[in-house]
Amino acid sequence: MAPMSPLLRPAEVGDAGRIAVLSGQLGYPAPPEAVLERLRLLEDRGDQRVFVALVDGQVAGWAQVGRSLSLEAGEQAELVGLVVDERWRGQGLGASLVAAAEAWARGQGLALLRVRCNVTRSDTHRFYGNLGFGEVKRQVVFRKGLGVAR
Repeated sequence: MAPMSPLLRPAEVGDAGRIAVLSGQLGYPAPPEAVLERLRLLEDRGDQRVFVALVDGQVAGWAQVGRSLSLEAGEQAELVGLVVDERWRGQGLGASLVAAAEAWARGQGLALLRVRCNVTRSDTHRFYGNLGFGEVKRQVVFRKGLGVAR
């Protein structure tokens, strides 16, 4: 089957419900209200962008890209999140969303796009490899709650 050419556009607050559903498909459940609040916060920032892919007028995937600055690596873009509806995986939506993130990063004057991926997602590793990403390292992520209610 030939890859799809989905309609891509910046995410809107009305997309929050579908974005929440898709996040849940990938194992990151988020209430639609929380996604809505986060989308509203991102609207005010110029350093991040969320794109959605539409199939038959419905959000079938999303990608979030943002600027990242660290002392050791300098400024670069990071693909913060990418999810495609399980019904549409393998159809080219993910590649189209990554291309939109790359174009945004270039437009920001950034020369590098990085993405972090769970070590257990071997299919996703192949996906990114096929798009020209090279593995840099494997790591362990630690998290500690700070006692702040959100």
